[in-house]
Amino acid sequence: MNVLVIAAHPDDEVLGCGGVMARHEALGDRVDVLVVTRGIPELFPPEVIEGTRKELQAAHRVLGVSGATFLDLPAPRLDTVPGHEVADAIRQVIRELDSETVYIPHRGDLHTDHGVVHRASLVGARPTGGCPVRRLLCYETLSETEWGIPLQDQAFVPTVFADISDYLPRKLEAMGCYRSQLARPPASRTLQALEHLARLRGATVGVEAAEAFMLMRHIEG
Repeated sequence: MNVLVIAAHPDDEVLGCGGVMARHEALGDRVDVLVVTRGIPELFPPEVIEGTRKELQAAHRVLGVSGATFLDLPAPRLDTVPGHEVADAIRQVIRELDSETVYIPHRGDLHTDHGVVHRASLVGARPTGGCPVRRLLCYETLSETEWGIPLQDQAFVPTVFADISDYLPRKLEAMGCYRSQLARPPASRTLQALEHLARLRGATVGVEAAEAFMLMRHIEG
C-alpha cells in the first residue's frame, strides 16, 4: 500500500503521524511525505531552511520514509496563494505516488496554513477521475490542534485510533531529530508532551500508546 502524509510544515508529519508512519513501514507499506510550504525569506533565512530540512531527512530515516516532496509554497502566507493552485499541486503528487491512504492536517488547527492544507487536500483527493485515495484521515498536531478555535464544528474528535505501542520509541527518536523545533516543558511541543498524548490516546482504547485520527473517507473493497 502507498501511504502519503501531507504536512503544512516540516515536523507536522512526525508530531501527528510519526508512530503510524513507522508502523506502515514495518508492515511493508511505502510511506511518502509531502511538505507544502517553505518559510519566506523575511522570516526564515536559507540556512534555517537548510537546517530544518536536514533534520527532516534524519527524522525520516528513523521512520523509514521512502521519499519527501516539497511544494515550496510560502509559509506562513499560504492563505495568499489561490486555493485551486494548492489543491492542484497536491492532487498531482497524490496521483504521481498513487497514494491509497492519505493523512492530512485537521481543519481546526490554530495555524492558518494547516487549514489551507486541509481544504486543499480534500479537493486534491476528490474521488473523481481515477483518484487512488481510498482512505483519508486527519491527524492532530501538538502546539496547533489543541490551540484551535474552541467551537464544536472546529474540534478534533478522533474516530480512529492506531496502536503505536511498539513504535512510540521511534516516533520520539524521530521528533528528537527536529531539535530546532522542540521547546522546553511545560510547552506542548516537547518529547514529554508527545509521549503523554500517545499514552492518553492509548488509554482511551486500552492499548499502551496510540495516535488518533478523524476519518474523512474510507472506501471498502
